[in-house]
Amino acid sequence: MPIYEYRCRSCRRRMSFLVMTPSAFEPECGFCGGRDLERLFSRFSSPRSEEQRLESLADPASLSGLDENDPGSVARWMKKMGGALGDDIDGGEIDELAEQAAEEVAGGADAGPDSSPDEP
Repeated sequence: MPIYEYRCRSCRRRMSFLVMTPSAFEPECGFCGGRDLERLFSRFSSPRSEEQRLESLADPASLSGLDENDPGSVARWMKKMGGALGDDIDGGEIDELAEQAAEEVAGGADAGPDSSPDEP
């Protein structure tokens, strides 16, 4: 039973469908309800052992693009790591935490790095 990927031409979101009988399948966007969907060519995936997944996470290249000072970058990294480990991470919760962290960083930026309460 194949999984087909589609992109909605209205809202541009991507979704996947498990299709039992391709001849009778009429996809509908789960986000906007649109029926104008474009079928995408999916990547081939092969099952990997837990050891192989952990080895790929240990590769320093997996940290490329990660900026620990950017909450959005950390949120994307957390989603990627959770997916690689097979955890069911709530993306909305991670995005909410990233927004809160960004607000805290923005609020702390007003004080400036040189304004320390410990200075005489």
